[in-house]
Amino acid sequence: MSDVRVIIQRDSERDERVVATGTTAADLFADERTVIAARVAGELKDLSYAVQDGETVEPVEISSPDGLDILRHSTAHVMAQAVQELFPEAKLGIGPPVRDGFYYDFDVARPFTPDDLKAVEKKMQEIQKRGQKFSRRVVTDEAAREELANEPYKLELIGIKGSASTDDGANVEVGAGELTIYDNLDAKTGELCWKDLCRGPHLPTTRNIPAFKLMRNASAYWRGSEKNKQLQRIYGTAWPSKDELKAHLDFLAEAEKRDHRRLGTELDLFSIPDEIGSGLAVFHPKGGIIRRVMEDYSRKRHEEEGYEFVYSPHATKGALFEKSGHLDWYAEGMYPPMQLDGGTDYYLKPMNCPMHNLIFDARGRSYRELPLRFFEFGTVYRYEKSGVVHGLTRARGFTQDDAHIYCTREQMAEELDRTLTFVLNLLRDYGLTDFYLELSTKDETKFVGSDEVWEEATATLQQVAEKQGLPLVPDPGGAAFYGPKISVQCRDAIGRTWQMSTVQLDFNLPERFDLEYTAADGSRRRPVMIHRALFGSIERFFAVLLEHYAGAMPPWLAPVQAVGIPIGDGHVEYLQEFAAEAKKKGLRVDVDASSDRMQKKIRTWQKQKVPFMIIVGDDDMAAGTVSFRYRDGSQENGIARDEALAKLVDVVERRVQV
Repeated sequence: MSDVRVIIQRDSERDERVVATGTTAADLFADERTVIAARVAGELKDLSYAVQDGETVEPVEISSPDGLDILRHSTAHVMAQAVQELFPEAKLGIGPPVRDGFYYDFDVARPFTPDDLKAVEKKMQEIQKRGQKFSRRVVTDEAAREELANEPYKLELIGIKGSASTDDGANVEVGAGELTIYDNLDAKTGELCWKDLCRGPHLPTTRNIPAFKLMRNASAYWRGSEKNKQLQRIYGTAWPSKDELKAHLDFLAEAEKRDHRRLGTELDLFSIPDEIGSGLAVFHPKGGIIRRVMEDYSRKRHEEEGYEFVYSPHATKGALFEKSGHLDWYAEGMYPPMQLDGGTDYYLKPMNCPMHNLIFDARGRSYRELPLRFFEFGTVYRYEKSGVVHGLTRARGFTQDDAHIYCTREQMAEELDRTLTFVLNLLRDYGLTDFYLELSTKDETKFVGSDEVWEEATATLQQVAEKQGLPLVPDPGGAAFYGPKISVQCRDAIGRTWQMSTVQLDFNLPERFDLEYTAADGSRRRPVMIHRALFGSIERFFAVLLEHYAGAMPPWLAPVQAVGIPIGDGHVEYLQEFAAEAKKKGLRVDVDASSDRMQKKIRTWQKQKVPFMIIVGDDDMAAGTVSFRYRDGSQENGIARDEALAKLVDVVERRVQV
């Protein structure tokens, strides 16, 4: 038997070995229980793969991103096997790994119930304990069709081999150059227990699945298209250890408590009535206060920064979006047109930039006016699919805090730097501090303009981003069709990442709209356009802040900043006088004069997450003082009224949390 030479690659370390022909990746890493797969020449392989002469082999740890995907996809197979053992008529869809978990789609006679999920999870535990082996087998298209003749969805996937999409997860099944089936084999007898069309790789055995849990089920269209049949999808999660699973479930429980949709109802902030439609929210008085304060502060800061306010209508003739290119690229995301004025198509606007271009072009512009900064709270409408609409964070109607800056080529870098600094500082004013930046570059299949222009724009954005001293993460192909962008990514109080502001550099729309200004030498030149949404949308930013603060908004944003709690009826008037003084100072202070007992009032306002309770009894009235009760239940007694008012004014003006 001849020998082969292989190189074991671990980060920057390379270890050359001579091993016998037929040595597998499992043999190379036999003493490393956390290694569950290998990467050979850049491709992921099962540990059963026999290494070849001259190959470089990297171990794949179960806790690595690739390792987690393999763990979760293997667990999805176990779930599908469990479903078909319990529901033999179930037809298999697709079961890819997703962030923090996996899912699998099934065509079944009726939707799954919570009891069904419990039964499936119990059956999965049995399969896991059996230690079934995941065994890869290459098959021809014809053989696969014969073996999977009773699986209509798998037959469709075989037909798209070589063009499978990552969007619907089909690439996990037929994304490689050859078709493979994975057999689940009995650990003792080698008997076939179950099989599935899959490109792999997988864990060596089901015993290598340390911890999993099924989460929920939902309806989902086959391959994400509303034109296809609706299937039943089961979601699950899997982790390298029971401790990590518990930590994830604890995180999900905390996230559920912070869900802005739940808090919106509990705190009476907003609702999304069925009578209006999915993704279209109305703000209640308390939510309206938060939104107004957010907007007012943003307006003030924009005015200080030299922005000018503009306004544009909610609908426009379709020709405007033909000119901008939006109808070419985003027609599916727009509401269908209304035919008016003898058959002219009018659209609800999905973005504000074409209208701002018309404002720029309404009269001649001089270089002396540049940079020209237009700002609008502009409501836009986008037809999101029903499956992705999610409260205020993915809505069909929302208000962008939208700005478009027109500047010269020479001003471009400085203006971008100034804009990004302004964006980050304003986000910090709202209490967000943990940022990194993402640079989205050209999508080679969807762009306008020359390669040279894109290269210049991308290089400029990268230089500007690097000046902030924040981590910069590449996002290849993530740019809009008209130019690259920097996205500000923010981590909230429980570590989730949200995309906040975007700054996009655009040489193309000024060209499409033939925008010009008169230069110092009298020549006509094209301005550079910078697109900038600071919050993204008011609604989404509202939701992010609500979840970040778990509903306990800092006093400057709280709809009720303090509430007076009288110990008895005789103390109501004293508190009403205190509230009146507070309102003169611009504070939002209420008095609970209801017939409830004091302790019930305290519990009620604790649930409303009010920053301060002002409690007054006989001693306070006699001394001209009040008592402060804080959110954490602590109390500070005997504070003079003037001092108490000054304290409230101070925390509001400094925008601090209490």
